[in-house]
Amino acid sequence: MPAFAGMTNWESIVLPDQQTQRGERLRSYGRRKVRPLSERKDRLLNELLPTLRLPLREPAPSPLASLFARAADQVWLEIGFGSGEHLVWQAEHHRHAGFIGCEPFINGVASLLGKIETLSLNTIRIHDGDARDVLAWLPNNAIGRIFVLFPDPWPKKRHQKRRLVSPEAVADFARALRQGGELRFASDSGDYAGEALLTILASRAFAWAAESAKDWRVRPPDWPETRYERKALSEGRKPAYLRFRRL
Repeated sequence: MPAFAGMTNWESIVLPDQQTQRGERLRSYGRRKVRPLSERKDRLLNELLPTLRLPLREPAPSPLASLFARAADQVWLEIGFGSGEHLVWQAEHHRHAGFIGCEPFINGVASLLGKIETLSLNTIRIHDGDARDVLAWLPNNAIGRIFVLFPDPWPKKRHQKRRLVSPEAVADFARALRQGGELRFASDSGDYAGEALLTILASRAFAWAAESAKDWRVRPPDWPETRYERKALSEGRKPAYLRFRRL
């Protein structure tokens, strides 16, 4: 095994992840908002987001693809989409699929909404909270591909229990993915990438797709670069790109 190197309407909503923060579950993400929003982004959060937010208080529809305004033959899930550049690229290049994007960082959600409006995309639904609530809501074998790209590495040892990829999360990935579905994980933290690899393989629900070091050192053509990845590379951190097939 290789080694790795003023309150607005949207702010007043009590989301599931905010409720669980008051209980025992640890957050796997950090800040919710940092910069003031432009007038356009604030409008999108108040007007467009409610039309795209997943209806988690209701049972998931059957088929799950009926969530989307345009017909889709499968559903893909991205956990932690940042500003949405990867999610939008996938939606533009895979018109047959519908996409669920999870992101608790409100500035990132607003950026994605701007791209959705500009490009008139109609195959993306959003959860602006903890992805674990979406995983719990999804039916069995409902997802064709899951992306977990550059999640918060929580580098301090005392914080590493907050890392998203845990045995419990991997069990949820396995339940939600259909047989033959794909799980993609990327990190510029060698420690986290190694831990994720071991955790995913330990579940015995996934096969690692790598046949040589190039397979995890080089990003595949259908895996677009993100702004966070560019920053990591510019600072000398080399990401690992892991792909797994659901058995």
